[in-house]
Amino acid sequence: MSNFALRKNAEFLRIPPACLTGVQARRCVEIAFDTLAWTGALLTAQWAAGDWAAAAVSPHALARTVVLAGLLQTALGLLLGLYRRRYLRGSVAEAVTLTATVLAVAVALTALGAPWRPGQPAEPRVMAGAGAFALLSMLSARQVWVMIITSWQRSRAPAASPVKIIVFGAGRTGSHIVTQMLSQYGTGYQPVALLDDDPAKRSLRIRGVRVRGGRSRLAEVAAETGATILVIAIEQPSRALVDELTAIAEACGVALAVLPHLGQVLGVSGRIDNVRDPRIGDLLSRRPVCIDNAAVAAQLRGKRILVTGAGGSIGSELCRQLHRFGPAELIMLDRDESALHAVQLSLLGRALLDSDDLVLADIRDRQRVQEIFARFRPQIVFHAAALKHLPLLERYPAEAVKSNVWGTQTVLEAAAAVGAEAFVNISTDKAARPVSVLGYSKRIAERLTARMAGEAPGNYLSVRFGNVLGSRGSVLTALSAQVAAGGPVTITHPDVTRYFMTAAEAVQLVLQAASIGRTGEVLVLDMGEPVRIDDIARRLAAASRQPVDIVYTGLRPGEKIAEDLLGDGEADVRPVHPLITHVPVAPVALDAVRELNQEADAADVRAALARCAAVGLPADLVRSGGPAC
Repeated sequence: MSNFALRKNAEFLRIPPACLTGVQARRCVEIAFDTLAWTGALLTAQWAAGDWAAAAVSPHALARTVVLAGLLQTALGLLLGLYRRRYLRGSVAEAVTLTATVLAVAVALTALGAPWRPGQPAEPRVMAGAGAFALLSMLSARQVWVMIITSWQRSRAPAASPVKIIVFGAGRTGSHIVTQMLSQYGTGYQPVALLDDDPAKRSLRIRGVRVRGGRSRLAEVAAETGATILVIAIEQPSRALVDELTAIAEACGVALAVLPHLGQVLGVSGRIDNVRDPRIGDLLSRRPVCIDNAAVAAQLRGKRILVTGAGGSIGSELCRQLHRFGPAELIMLDRDESALHAVQLSLLGRALLDSDDLVLADIRDRQRVQEIFARFRPQIVFHAAALKHLPLLERYPAEAVKSNVWGTQTVLEAAAAVGAEAFVNISTDKAARPVSVLGYSKRIAERLTARMAGEAPGNYLSVRFGNVLGSRGSVLTALSAQVAAGGPVTITHPDVTRYFMTAAEAVQLVLQAASIGRTGEVLVLDMGEPVRIDDIARRLAAASRQPVDIVYTGLRPGEKIAEDLLGDGEADVRPVHPLITHVPVAPVALDAVRELNQEADAADVRAALARCAAVGLPADLVRSGGPAC
C-alpha cells in the first residue's frame, strides 16, 4: 500500500459535447423554478398582508411584476455565477450569493415601483415579505436537491471491495476530496471517516462522513472502520505533522497519502488522482516558494533565450517555465538527442525534432558554440550543461576540466561576443567549501562567470543550490529503486545529510535570481533544512511489503557528511528576496584555467583543480602543488 495512488479518472468532471444541452436544460430549470418561486412569493406576501380582498389584483400587473422579477433574478444570478455552476451545490457560498441576489431583486422591485394593482405600486412591506418567501423557497429546493443527489450517490452499488479511506483534515481540501470520491461512481475508494484536531469540527459531517476526532484516534478509527489508507488533506502540511502522522499510520498498519496543493487538486479536471506517496517529497517541506512573476516576465518576455543542457533535470524545467513567459525565441541546446526529444515533447505535445530552436551540440566544441551564438544572438543565456556525477568525476577529473571548466568558459566567451544582456550559470552546493572534483570544477565555473562580469557589459551571475529531487542519478531515486527491487538499500554513512529541492521550485528561484542578481555575484537559494538520508531509507524500507536490509558502504572519495550552501567568508545576506542570499565571488585567473593539463594523471588534475578553486578556502582543504589561481 505504500505506493498508493488513487485511480486516474481524468474525465469524471468533463462535460462531453453531447451533454451540453443537458447542462443548459438544468440551468433553464433553475431559472424557471426561481421565477415561479417569485410568483408564489408575491401572491403569498399579498395574502399575508391581509388586504387580498380589499381590491382586485390585476392579472396584467401581476404578470408584469413576475416577468420583471424573473428578469432581474436571472440577470443577477448569471452575473454572480449562481446559474453558471460557480458554487458547490448546497454550500454556504451559494446560500450567501442567493440571499444577496434575492435581496437585490426585492430592493429593485420596490425602487422601480413594480405595479400590483392598477395605478398602485406594491407596498415595501409586501415586497420584503415576497423576498423572504422567495428566498426560503429557493434555499429549501436546493437543499432538498442536495439530499436527493447525496442519497442516490450513496445508495449506488459500490465497486467490489472498495478501499476504505480516512481523511485527515475537515477543511475545504478535505471537503473537496470527500465530495469527489463520493461523486465518482465505481471509483473503488470509499471515505469512511474524517479526522481533524480542531475541537470545533467534532460534530461536523461532510456528505454523511463524520469527523471522529483528532490524530490520536487514528488507530481506533482505523480498527472500527477497516480503513487501510490515511489521506492528509491539508494544504502545505508541515514536516513535523507528516512525520508524526507517518509514525502513527505505520504503527497501526495504515498507508499514508498526501494531497498536493489545493490549486492542483482543484485543477481543470478536478481530479483526485494527484494523491501521492509522501515518504520522500513531503519530508522536504519548507516555506512555499513565491516569486515576483511581474519582474521575471518583464525580463524574459519577448527576448531571445538560449539554454545549454536543455535536456537535463534543471535545463528541461527551465525550458518549460521559460516557455510560459513568452520569449521571442527559446533555443534549447544539448548533446543528448533523446533529451532534446523529451523536452520538445513536454513543451509542444509533439516531438518531430525538425525545428530550428532545437540545437544538437556539445559545449566542448568551441567553434560550434561560437557559430550557434553568432546565428541566434541570444539576449539571455542560462548555462545548465555540466557533468555532475561525483564518483565518476573523481575517477576522470579531466572530463570535469573539459566540460565544467573549459566548456563554461567557451559559453561565456560566446555570450560576451554577441553582447548577451544576461548570463546565468547554474552551480551547486558542492561549490561551497569544495572537496571533490565536481565541487572544484563548479567553483571555478562560478569564478569564471565572475571574471566575465568584470569584462563584459551584461549581467553575469551564478545560482547555487543542492540536489534536485527526482533528477537522473538522484540519491532518492536510487533509494526508491533499491526498495522496489527488494534491497539491499545502500547508504554511504548513517549520518549523511543532503539538501533537496524539486526542479520546479529550484527553477522558479533561478528565474527570480536572474531578475534581482547583480553582475559578478553568486546567488544561493534557500534549500530549507537538510534531510538525513538514513531516515528516508528507513521510512521507505518500513513501508515495503518485504523486509529490506540497509547496508552502509562508507563515504566515497570527495563526499562530505553534510553539504554547505555558503563557503568560508560568505555571509547570509538577503537584501531583496527572503529565499535568496547574495554572495560576492573572486574572479579566477584565466591563463591558469587554460593551462590546466587534461593529459596529466588523475591526481595531478585533481590537485590543479583544487588550487584554482581555493580562493576563500581554509588551507587544510587546499592540496599541495602550488598557489591558488
